[in-house]
Amino acid sequence: MTDKNKQLVSTISDDNKLTLSLKDIDMPQPGADEVVVRIEAAPLNPSDFGVMFSAADMSTAVQSGTDDSPVITADVPAKFMPALKTRVNKDTPVGNEGAGTVVAAGSSPAAQALMGKVVAVIGGGTYRKYHCVHVKSCLEMTEGTTAKEAASSFVNPLTSLAMVETMRAEGHKAIIHAAAASSLGQMLNRICMADGIDLINIVRKEEQEKLLRYMGAKYVVNSSSESFTADLTAAIVETGATISFDPVGGGKLTSDILNCMEAAITRDVEEYNVYGSNTFKQAYIYGALDRGPITINRNFGFAWGVNGFLLFNALGKLGAETVKSMRKRVAEEITTTFASSYTHEVTLEEALHLESIKAYGKQATGEKYLITPQG
Repeated sequence: MTDKNKQLVSTISDDNKLTLSLKDIDMPQPGADEVVVRIEAAPLNPSDFGVMFSAADMSTAVQSGTDDSPVITADVPAKFMPALKTRVNKDTPVGNEGAGTVVAAGSSPAAQALMGKVVAVIGGGTYRKYHCVHVKSCLEMTEGTTAKEAASSFVNPLTSLAMVETMRAEGHKAIIHAAAASSLGQMLNRICMADGIDLINIVRKEEQEKLLRYMGAKYVVNSSSESFTADLTAAIVETGATISFDPVGGGKLTSDILNCMEAAITRDVEEYNVYGSNTFKQAYIYGALDRGPITINRNFGFAWGVNGFLLFNALGKLGAETVKSMRKRVAEEITTTFASSYTHEVTLEEALHLESIKAYGKQATGEKYLITPQG
C-alpha cells in the first residue's frame, strides 16, 4: 500500500464552531484479528449526519480551503454546547458503514481468510481511504458482489430486520412504519412481503403512496389526508398492528398512532373502562427528522410504551444467534431484498463542498448519496 490515507473528521471547538475537514492519517497496520479495508463506497445515511453536523446551524455554513482540501465551518448555538462537552476540541471520524476490498490482514486464520475479499464494515470512521477493523466488524460478501452494492449492508438492512425480529420477540403480529417511502422503508416493505408480515406504511405525499403501492405494499396511509386517523385505524383493525417505528420523532404522530391503535382495539367494546384496553401498544422512535418536542395526547389508557430504538441496543437484546442469521441473510440478499440505489456519488473532497452538503443534507426521499473515497 503506497497510497496516502485520509479521513473526514468533524470537530467542535470551544468557541462554538463546527469544522468539517479532511485529515491526513497514518496507513494502518492490522493486529492479529484485524484487516485493512480499502474503502471504495460508503453511504451518507441520516444516522451519519448526527456525528457529521452535530447541533450546528448549517444555514451559517461557510466553505474555505481548496478544492483538494475543503473546509466547512458553521456556528453551534450556545444552548447546545453543554451537551457536547465530550466532543469539544476532538476530531471525530465520520461514517458508520462502508465497503471495500481487504488489502492487508492480521495473522489469525479469520483475518487471513478475508484477504482479497470484498467486505462490508461497520463501526465508525468509514469516510476514509483505508480503514483497519476487527474481523467481527466485517461482513464477507458473496463472490461477485461489488463494494457499491455492499456499501449499505448494515444500517438500513439490520435496522429493518431488527424491527421485524423485535416485533416477533415482543409478541406483536404486524408493524406500523412512518416515513415509509425512505430507503429503509422500502427495504422493510420488501422484507415484510417476503416474510408474510402485515405492514402499515405511513407517508405524507401522494407520490410516495403511489410508489409504495407500485412496489406491492398493501397498506399505505397518508398523514396529510383529512381521513388519516380513520384510514390508519381501519388498517390497524385489519392487521392487528400494535407496534410502530417512527424516524420523525417530533410532533404528534406517535400520539396519533397510539390513539388509532386504541381505537381499533376498543371498536367493539361496549363498556367504558377509565384505564383503557389491556392490550399493550408499543411505539418506538428511531430518528429525529423533526427535532421538536414529542406531543402526547393520551387517550389510549395505560397499556402502552414509547421508547427509543437504536440498532446496536436492539441487536444486543435479540441475541447472538438471531443476529448471526440476520447478517447471513443480508449478505445473501444484498442485491435483492436489501439492495440500495444511489442517485449521486461524491468523493471525500466533494462531500465537503457546500453545494453537496445542501443537497444531501435535505434527506429528500428518493435521493441517496454515496461517498467514493478512492476518487
